[in-house]
Formats: sequence, C-alpha cells, structure tokens
Amino acid sequence: MKLVIQKVKEARVEVEEKIVGQIDHGFMILVGIEDGDTEADIIKAADKVSKLRIFEDEEGKMNRDIHDVSGSILSISQFTLSANMRKGNRPSFISAMNAQEADVLYNLFNESLRSSDIRVETGIFQTHMNVILNNDGPVSVIMLLKDGKVL
Repeated sequence: MKLVIQKVKEARVEVEEKIVGQIDHGFMILVGIEDGDTEADIIKAADKVSKLRIFEDEEGKMNRDIHDVSGSILSISQFTLSANMRKGNRPSFISAMNAQEADVLYNLFNESLRSSDIRVETGIFQTHMNVILNNDGPVSVIMLLKDGKVL
C-alpha cells in the first residue's frame, strides 16, 4: 500500500465537472492498493494516518494530529501509485491490485478513518477525476506499508 498524504487548506475532487467530494483543512490522500495488501495492512494504515502529527502547535512544531485541528480527509484512489518504472519509459501497473478487490480495501480504509471520528470525502472509484487542492506548507509525506510494516 502506498499513500501520498498532503496537508491542505482545502481540496476538492470533480467528476464530469461536478464536485463529488470537498473538504476544508486536513489531508488530501492518494491511496494506492497493491497485490498482497491485506485488511490488516489497511486498518494499520488508517490508524497511522489518524494519528499523524503534521499540523503545527503554538510553537510552530508539527505536533498536532487531524483530530486536534478538527480536520477532514479527501481520499482519492489512485492505482498509478503502483507504477513500476524499472524498464523502459512506459510505466507498468502489474503490482496494482485488481479493481474489484482494491475497491473493497479502499472502502475499508475510508470506513476505518471514519470510525476514528474523522470526516472523509472521496472521489468516485475507477473514474477520471480532477483533484484541486491548496497544499499547506507544502507538507507532503509518503507512507509505504507492506506485510503489516510501515516502511
């Protein structure tokens, strides 16, 4: 599993020129689910995200989590995070989980975040989406999770 977590002042996702998900401050997360990812991996990733401290405290240190700032999450499924660029110039997506299984785990990820009392908005799985965001900082972190371990 690969996550690109961006701290945002605001973010929205559009499908066919209609807003389908929108948040004010919080995280915009690109979610890449790969072959071999398990429910346990997904739940662990959601727990880690819910406790990620990249919001500033009174002293300007990244010491607050999304709950502390009453933030929300815009979660976007993105199989292209599984791109393999080792050979040639055209990426291979062979390690991306098949869509049907990935959709189940993507929904589990979002529901796990919601069960932590976080408001979660999403795009529409397997559609062409336009994601518009105002990156705050900018602060972006990448989380890799494999076999139950954060790498």
